[in-house]
Amino acid sequence: MKTLLIVVHSRTGGTRQMADAAREAASRETGIAVRMVAAGTADCADLLAADGYIFAAPENLAALSGPMKDFFDRTYYGVLGRIEGRPYAALICAGSDGQNAARQIARIATGWRLRPIGEPTLVCTHAQTPDAILAEKTMAPNDLQRCREVGAMFAAGLDFGIF
Repeated sequence: MKTLLIVVHSRTGGTRQMADAAREAASRETGIAVRMVAAGTADCADLLAADGYIFAAPENLAALSGPMKDFFDRTYYGVLGRIEGRPYAALICAGSDGQNAARQIARIATGWRLRPIGEPTLVCTHAQTPDAILAEKTMAPNDLQRCREVGAMFAAGLDFGIF
């Protein structure tokens, strides 16, 4: 059985809802095991045990969130040369555009020689004030549907050997 690993960091709940939506849809694929691990606890063994990855993180101050960046820093060299060719997707929750966080993930994935399954899924909350930025997020149904589609497509692709 193939395994899809979702590594997630979420401070205000938006990214967690996105990751949960992807996990829920991916879990419907019978030939796939889906594991979701917090970025703060995910390690090299988690990456090595998986056949594909979804990295779900918020963009903070126009950059990848600290705990997700820490995950990549802690695991990068430990799996370098050992996960080449595996597929990945990125889910980014941002107050404005999320482009820089997506670029950071893409650069790390390029170093690992991972293959993107598609463009990053960016969800903009338009949170621009301190209160809005720090508030718990409720993601729109259409945004969560996009995340479900990523999870379902990823799992099906793994199950059928496309990825």
